[in-house]
Amino acid sequence: MRRLILAGVAAAPVLAFAQTLPDAEILLPDQVITATRIPTLIERIPAGVTVIDRAAIEAHGYTSLPDALEAVPGLRVVPSGAMGGNASVFIRGTNSNHVLVLRDGVPVNDPADPGGLFNFGVDGIDDVERIEVVRGPMSSLYGSGAIGGVINLITKRGKGAPQASITAAYGLPRASRLGAGLSGSQGMFDYALHVDDRADVGSDNTPRRESVYTGSRNGYHASTGSLELGVTPVEGTRISGYLRGRTATFGLDDTAFPAFDSTRYRGRDDAVFGRLGVSSRMLDDRLETKLTVSHSINDRHYVQALEAADPNQASGDTRYHGARTTIAWDNTFHLPDGGIAADSAVLSGLQHAADTSRSALNTISGGFPYQAFVRASATSDAGHAGMQTTLFKRLTLTADGRGEGGSYGGAAATWRAGAVLAVPEVWSRVKASYGTAFRAPSLFDLFGVDNTGYVGNPRLKPERSIGGEAGFAIDIPAFGRKDAASLELTWFSNRINNLIQTVFNSSFTVSSSQNVAHATSSGYEATLTLRPASWLEASASYTHTDTRNRDSGAALLRRPREQASLSLRATPLPGLTIAPEVVYTGPFQDFLYDDNGFPTAPGRARPGTIVNASVSYAVTPVLTAFLDGRNLTNSRFEPASGFQTPGTSFLAGIRSKF
Repeated sequence: MRRLILAGVAAAPVLAFAQTLPDAEILLPDQVITATRIPTLIERIPAGVTVIDRAAIEAHGYTSLPDALEAVPGLRVVPSGAMGGNASVFIRGTNSNHVLVLRDGVPVNDPADPGGLFNFGVDGIDDVERIEVVRGPMSSLYGSGAIGGVINLITKRGKGAPQASITAAYGLPRASRLGAGLSGSQGMFDYALHVDDRADVGSDNTPRRESVYTGSRNGYHASTGSLELGVTPVEGTRISGYLRGRTATFGLDDTAFPAFDSTRYRGRDDAVFGRLGVSSRMLDDRLETKLTVSHSINDRHYVQALEAADPNQASGDTRYHGARTTIAWDNTFHLPDGGIAADSAVLSGLQHAADTSRSALNTISGGFPYQAFVRASATSDAGHAGMQTTLFKRLTLTADGRGEGGSYGGAAATWRAGAVLAVPEVWSRVKASYGTAFRAPSLFDLFGVDNTGYVGNPRLKPERSIGGEAGFAIDIPAFGRKDAASLELTWFSNRINNLIQTVFNSSFTVSSSQNVAHATSSGYEATLTLRPASWLEASASYTHTDTRNRDSGAALLRRPREQASLSLRATPLPGLTIAPEVVYTGPFQDFLYDDNGFPTAPGRARPGTIVNASVSYAVTPVLTAFLDGRNLTNSRFEPASGFQTPGTSFLAGIRSKF
C-alpha cells in the first residue's frame, strides 16, 4: 500500500473559531474562511484542510461521523464497535484529546469526559451541511485542545425559496432511518428545521475469535431535532438563534478481565446545544463584527446489570454531566489594496468560556468496587489577533497569535504563521506553516478523585506542542480541464511536551496526574485526484506516520504507520451515481486481548481493509433512490484490539427534496 497516493478533497474550507454558518454561506464558491477567518481563495490556504460537503455525504452513503471521517488523510478513527460505543479520532499521530470539535465554529468537546474528549460514536450527520477538518497545531485561533487539529460540523441554514426534504430507509441487519426538513427565507427572515430518527439492531462488538463471543447485538436508537431562525432587520446585520437536541440509547459490552459479551449493559447519551449571535458589516463592508453566545449540555448515563454468566460479576451505575458556556466577539477589518499588497485584512477577538463537570462513576467487578468523582468548574479568557495579505498577486502570508489564561491550568500563548507561493507558470503552489498549540488539563485531571487513591492535581500545567508542515500541490491540465489531475504532498512534524500522565507513589497506594511525558510525531500525506471527465473523479490517499514516546522511544498506541484509501465517484448515466470506497489501516501497537478475552502486554495489532459502496439514482428531479453497503467483504478487522468492526450491512431508501 506504500505506493498509493492520496485522494481527494485536499484544499478546502475551514471555519475559524466562533465563526458561524451565516457568514460562511455568503462566500463565493471558490472562497473559504481560512484559519485566519478571512475569505480566501482555496489555493491560498497554508494549512492541511479537507472538506466533506453534503453532496459527498449523500454520494458515499455516510450516516455517521466515523463513516465520513475514516478516509481523511492524516486522520485515524478508532470506533469501539458500532454506533453508541466510544469512538476516538487521532490526527497526525497526536492524542485523541488533542482534537477540538466545533459545531458551527463553537467548541463542543465534553467537559465531563475524563480527557475532555468528544465522542464521535453517538451522533448522526443528517443535519450536517458539511464537515471541515484542519490538520496541524491551531490553538492560535481555536484555543485549548487544537494540538492535532480541528473538526468543524456545519449545520444547514435556510435560504431562498421554501424547500422540504424527506429521507426514509430500511437496512439489513434490521435498521431504519427517517428524516425530514424544512428550510427557506422570506423577506428579512430565514429558517431551517430538521428532525431525524435512527434505529439499528446493532452488531456484536466482541470479536468472533474470542471464546466469550455470543453474538449478542448491541442496539442503537437516536432522535435528533434542530432549528435555526434568523432575521436581517437592516442590510448587513443578521440576528440568529440555533437550538439542537439529541437523545441516544445503546447497548455496550463489558471490557473487564476477561471481556464479557454482555446483554444487560446499556447507555444513554443526551446533548443540547444552543447559540445566539449577531453579525454586522459596516464601513462599506470593510469591517465585519460578530458577537456569539453559546451553551452546551452533555448528560450520559451507563447502567450495567449483574449477569449470572459474567465471570467478573460486574455491575455499575455511572453518570456524567458536563456543561460549557462560550462568549466570543470577533472582528475583521479589510484593508484597501495598494502597491504590492492585495486582499489584506487584520482581525481580533475576545473569548470567555466556563466549563462544569458533575460526574460519578460507580462500578463493581469481582467483588471490588471502583468509584470516581468530579464536581468542579473552571473558566478561561482569551484574546487573539492576526493578519493576512497577498504580495505580488502570488505570495499569501498569514499570521495569528492568541493569549489564554484560566482559573486553573496556567496561561498559554500560542502563534502560527504560514505562506503559500503560487507558481502559475508550472500550475503549482508551495505552502508552509509553523506554530504552537496547547491543551489545558481536563477537570478530571485537576479535581478527579477515586477510591483507589487517585487525587487530581490543581497545579498541572498545559500540555504544549510546536510543529508545522511544508509541501506542494500541482494541478495538471488535460482533456480540456485545468485540473484533470491534482497531486499534493505534505510533510508534517510535531513535538509535544508536558503530556499529562497518572503517576503512582513508590508503594502504589496513591496516584495523581503529572506533566511528565514527551512525544514526537512526523510523517507525510500524499494526495492524487484524477478528473478525466466531468462525470468521473477517482482518488487515492496515503499517510505515513511515525509517533514516539521521546523518553522510551516506544511507538505510541493505536497510531498505524501506514494508512491508505481509494475512492471513486462516477455518474456514467444521467442521475446515476456510483461511489465505492476502500480504507486500509496498517499494523499498529495496542494493548492486545487474547482469544479468551484477557488483556496481554502491548503488541502489534493486525492490519485491516474495509470496503464500502453506495449507488444512487435520481428517479425524478425531486426523488432519489439509494443503496448503501458497508464492510462488503465482512472484514473482522479490530480498529482497537478487542473491538470488532461491524459486519456487512445494507441500507436502501429514498431521498426527496421539493
